[in-house]
Amino acid sequence: MTKLEIDTAYGPARAELHCAEEGIAVLMLGHGAGGGIGAKDLVAVTRAAQAAGVHVALVEQPYRVAGRRAPAPATQLDTAWLTVADEISVRFDDLPLVFGGRSSGARVACRTAAAGQAVAVLCLAFPEHPPGKPEKTRQGELDAVEVPTLVVQGDRDPFGLPKAGPHHEIVVLKGDHNLSADLEGVSRAAAEWLERVLRPLT
Repeated sequence: MTKLEIDTAYGPARAELHCAEEGIAVLMLGHGAGGGIGAKDLVAVTRAAQAAGVHVALVEQPYRVAGRRAPAPATQLDTAWLTVADEISVRFDDLPLVFGGRSSGARVACRTAAAGQAVAVLCLAFPEHPPGKPEKTRQGELDAVEVPTLVVQGDRDPFGLPKAGPHHEIVVLKGDHNLSADLEGVSRAAAEWLERVLRPLT
């Protein structure tokens, strides 16, 4: 495992690199709004991706590196993420990038997929709407993604259940927003999907 510190317009970000033996792509994973890269589902997906021959970069946003819990505005999150993506792309000789993350990190991955030229997007616990406020939907962020997208969602997630679409599929597992009730299911879903979407690129 290697740690990188990457300067962005909003302070340094960090990337924790977990390399596969012969990586065919790089999966960048972002954390939730108030959480970090040690979230159980992120750790499970990291191991599954490595086993599937995919390098993983766990990305800490600048506000977390600075010790703040309150998330930065979306524009700052997206800009910092794309800066890290550029650095990761250079470091891994322009291997295909898969963007991903949990909760807030999943939203960042969706919003930046086109600008960052991601070949696919992996969303863990996509926050479809704030708890108890289904009218404040974020479905549009998901629908705007035009590359293959997987959403892994708990069946009791208070943030709601996104709708499937032409480019994205939904896997619903037992559990709530942290997805820790079925980590084996999370790992299996991510590994099978990564193999399926990346196979045509190798």
